[in-house]
Amino acid sequence: MNHVLHFMFGIFGNATAAFLFLSPTITFWRVIKSKSTEQFSGIPYVMTLLNCLLSAWYGLPFVSENNILVVTINGAGSGLEFIYVLIFIYHAPKKEKIKVLALFGFVLAVFSAVALVSVLALHGTGRKVFCGVVAAVFSVAMYASPLSIMRLVIKTKSVEFMPFFLSLFVFLCGTSWFVYGILGRDAFIAVPNGFGCTLGTMQLILYSIYHKNKGSKETKKPTANGTVEMGPEKPPHQEKQENSQVPQDEQV
Repeated sequence: MNHVLHFMFGIFGNATAAFLFLSPTITFWRVIKSKSTEQFSGIPYVMTLLNCLLSAWYGLPFVSENNILVVTINGAGSGLEFIYVLIFIYHAPKKEKIKVLALFGFVLAVFSAVALVSVLALHGTGRKVFCGVVAAVFSVAMYASPLSIMRLVIKTKSVEFMPFFLSLFVFLCGTSWFVYGILGRDAFIAVPNGFGCTLGTMQLILYSIYHKNKGSKETKKPTANGTVEMGPEKPPHQEKQENSQVPQDEQV
């Protein structure tokens, strides 16, 4: 019975993780159509690629047992994230292109180093512990990435930048893999996904508190670094009055 539940939660985890990996396709379709990365950052996709590579490696039979479902979803995720990164690099401006390429090289170097050390220098339990710890650290880092969005929700009292279904699937994905890790007695899967389950729960709680505030009556002004500056809308008569004022040095 335990093996059946373990397998079922693994399948459910594959389905929810697939949704998360596919969610950026809308963003990249926009990038392709506009032929510009606009104010989007490529860093999350590069770091998610590293997380997928390390998790897929950990799931391989010669590293850890009975984790083939970890390999399937993270192998697919690695492929998708690799495509996202290539699209981003192709359409990014020169400065951003160099930054993302350097980070991409770092990711490949880290993964190669972990793979080589685990194969050539470690065996049995030592190999599993080494690969598990590295994969868990980057899994926690990936789950922690929405913390800035949660802070923005609390600050603006609006869930405009935190879609409900994305928060829901973060919760479902973290929960399913947490249970999968518990049933398989694998702390390297249970611990980081328990963290993801907790963050997903926090996002849903925030959504329940602020779900009525999906927009704000404040103007949104993009700043130089691509963030949004919130400011109260000015009354039409005030705006008209300000626009009619001409500096003295420009008057004829």
